[in-house]
Amino acid sequence: MYQVKEIFKTIQGEGFHAGRAAVFCRFSGCNLWSGREEDRSSTCKFCDTDFRAGVKYEDAGKLSDAILLAWDESRPQRFVVFTGEEPLLQLDAALIDAVHAHGFAVAVETNGTISAPAKIQWLCVSPKAGASIVQREADELKLVYPQDGMSPEYAASLIACSRKSIQPMDGPNLDSNTSAAVEFCIANPHWRLSLQTHKFIGIR
Repeated sequence: MYQVKEIFKTIQGEGFHAGRAAVFCRFSGCNLWSGREEDRSSTCKFCDTDFRAGVKYEDAGKLSDAILLAWDESRPQRFVVFTGEEPLLQLDAALIDAVHAHGFAVAVETNGTISAPAKIQWLCVSPKAGASIVQREADELKLVYPQDGMSPEYAASLIACSRKSIQPMDGPNLDSNTSAAVEFCIANPHWRLSLQTHKFIGIR
C-alpha cells in the first residue's frame, strides 16, 4: 500500500536536473515534520510542501501505471522523481522495479535519514540540521541555505558526493538568502547555485 499526495508531469525546477521533463510522484508523510503548522518547531522548520492526505494505491503495479499515465506512454525519455517530503518511507524495490519495467529512469529527493534502496538512477540528498543522516553517498548533495547547525562544509563531510549545490531558503528572507548563496558559490566554485525556477515561472 502506498499513500500518494499527487502525481503530475512538469519540469524539474531545481538541482542538477533543472529543466528536465519529469513525472513527480509526491508521497504523503515525513519523518521530520507532521505537516501541521503547530509542529513547525520540529527539525525541518522551513518545509514548503503540502504532503498530507492523498490517494492510496494498493500495490506497485497500480501506482506505476498511474505514473505512466501521467507521462503519456507514447513519449520516450521517461523520468520519474519520487519526492514527498520523505519518499524513502514508502519507496521500495517493488515500485522501483515496476517503473523500470515501464521504461522510467528513477530519481529520488530525500533528507538522508533513511537508507536508499538499490537501482535508483539519481539520488539527491538534502540534509536538515538536527537530523541523523544515514545515507552517506549520493549523486547530488543539495543544501537549503542557510541552516543553523548545517553548514555547507559540515554537509559535505556527511555525504560523499561530487555534485554539490546550494539552494537559498525560501521565505521572508529569500532575497538575502539568495545573495548569501551567490556569494558562497562565487567563493567556493565546487558548489553550484540551485534556484527553485518552477516558482519563478508559475508551475508545480
